[in-house]
Amino acid sequence: MESGEVLERPISARRRPKGDKRARTRAALVDAARQIIREQGYDALTLAAVAERAGMTTGAIYGNFKNRTDLLMAIAQVSGAPIMARTWPGMSFRELMHETATAVIEALPQRRAAMVGTLGFHIQTLTHQDLRERSLAETKEIYQRIAAITPQLIPADQLPMPVEVLVPVMHALMDGLILHRILTPELVPDEVIYAAFEALAAGAID
Repeated sequence: MESGEVLERPISARRRPKGDKRARTRAALVDAARQIIREQGYDALTLAAVAERAGMTTGAIYGNFKNRTDLLMAIAQVSGAPIMARTWPGMSFRELMHETATAVIEALPQRRAAMVGTLGFHIQTLTHQDLRERSLAETKEIYQRIAAITPQLIPADQLPMPVEVLVPVMHALMDGLILHRILTPELVPDEVIYAAFEALAAGAID
């Protein structure tokens, strides 16, 4: 072994950090929950059913999720993570919109696979006030994070509207384009998606 070379040994299960085990347990429970939703729908989703499907005790699931709403939010975070465009220093708003359109198109296969579950989650949100409040709070936090980093990419005076308005506008545009592309792909080809974001870019000050 040469000087300075470090011999790396695999981490045994016994030495693996506890946080890693917790993350794997949560992931297994979320995956079990998604299987139940795909096979039986949201009405069949209970914490006990998820624990049984994952081959774990109810104590394991209550150690990771406070209640059904907590579990549903974890599923949403996996299935509907924000679509993030490729960025670079000095890019223009028009370039950002082009990259955003590209990111939307690239995300379509994953969003198509998750769409039935996503629509079911929206129904749950409309009919369960606690879930609506959690979803609102989390979406608001995401908006705030994106609004905070946007001026680091594009100066505020080059945006077509205040960033606090731009973020939800882009979210609504993405969701609408994705839904209609999945439902009617013949009517929403790639060029329509690019045109939509180009229209938004047309209002920017270069």
